[in-house]
Amino acid sequence: MEEPPVENTRTLLHFVDGTLAYAGPNLHSTGHPVHTHSFFEVVVITGGEGYHESLTGRQELAVGDVILLRPGVWHAYTDCTDLRLYNCCFSADLMQRELAWTREDPLLGYLLWTGPFSAQRRGVLTAHLDRVALEEAIGHLRGLEELRHELVQLHRGDIVGRLSLFLSCVARAVAATGVVGRETQTHPAVLTAMRRLEADPARQWTLTDLANELHLVPGYFVRLFKSATGLPPMAYLSRHRVELAADRLLHTDQPISRIAESVGWPDPNYFARRFKSHYGLTASNYRARFTHAAFPRQSSYPRPIVRSRS
Repeated sequence: MEEPPVENTRTLLHFVDGTLAYAGPNLHSTGHPVHTHSFFEVVVITGGEGYHESLTGRQELAVGDVILLRPGVWHAYTDCTDLRLYNCCFSADLMQRELAWTREDPLLGYLLWTGPFSAQRRGVLTAHLDRVALEEAIGHLRGLEELRHELVQLHRGDIVGRLSLFLSCVARAVAATGVVGRETQTHPAVLTAMRRLEADPARQWTLTDLANELHLVPGYFVRLFKSATGLPPMAYLSRHRVELAADRLLHTDQPISRIAESVGWPDPNYFARRFKSHYGLTASNYRARFTHAAFPRQSSYPRPIVRSRS
């Protein structure tokens, strides 16, 4: 079986140029070391035993468990016994283009945009699929896997469609836990605010300025925003800034002070506190750990399962 369309710089995983999404089964015989990635990843556990470790803690894994990780999150698998899983990875660019509409969907908006940041999840969201939902999810993942060798120019709609079906399946499982309402529509002002904050993170935003631009009273706007995202507007901006900073630490050689200023935190001490609070590492340690040698190259991506084609 061919290797996944993922390259690595030591412990940083990133897509081969032109890849939109990838799905495939993998096996962790004993474990998989700490690493991070520049894309979204959704993991579905299909067999075996093991533990998942991230800044949110240590989680014992069971068949049907799902883990969503936003770009830049570091994680590892430990104490595994033939842990079998399906990896679904998709580029962050899709979130700004073909999947931009998911922000306005109550379930997918929570799964992809707000849930991983709320309740101190730090970019990680977990769920569990029952037997029926697990079979449905695996079916969509296999469909996405089969599209891997097709030309993106001819099958972009198929790839995005299969990915959307899989994500919708996971989003319904998250909704079943009661953490998000099934029919709650996000207020247009909240969507506009999210886009404005993300489009200009370096701006020295204040709650009053943002509320005034939306023609809303600040207190009312905060209630709307927090109801939809689980976070006040400025806390949401902080989460976006720190994720953006992580990406620039991994993919550029800019000085940390310049990166801090570019994401809206010109005070290096304040930036240092915010970054460590989110990732559990200083910015310099994060860059060193995930862009320099920490583990042998051959162990930086899980071993694919060879599955015969019928």
